[in-house]
Amino acid sequence: MARNTKTTGPSQRMLRVAERVRQELSAMLARGEIIDDLLETVTVTVPEVRMTPDLKLANVYVMPLGGEHAQEVAEALNQHARFIRGRLAPALELKFAPEFKFFVDTTFDEFGRIDAILRSERVQRDLGPREEDDEPGERDDH
Repeated sequence: MARNTKTTGPSQRMLRVAERVRQELSAMLARGEIIDDLLETVTVTVPEVRMTPDLKLANVYVMPLGGEHAQEVAEALNQHARFIRGRLAPALELKFAPEFKFFVDTTFDEFGRIDAILRSERVQRDLGPREEDDEPGERDDH
């Protein structure tokens, strides 16, 4: 049987390298290795890194603790991307050091929006118990 060559998501290698980048960058930020007035005043989390298939670009999603100055933090990190690349390259042990692009992580905002929708009166009404679910003998739990 022919195998479909189109991948549906990131490869194991992409995921492994992305996690390594995330860990190394988080440690670097925790140690305060980047000299920047803004970055010295905030704690930055790195919730996710996404690698391109060729592993030459790391899209890094960041969020300062509390969410304040998020865009400024991403911009500051982008200004220091070459320095970060040079510092992380030896730890990554890759043939080519990836370039880094930093973005504000919006997944928490998205979670809040989805949570608000799920808690809305309209959705709760639709999710309420249905009569056919309550009738005895309709479900076989064995």
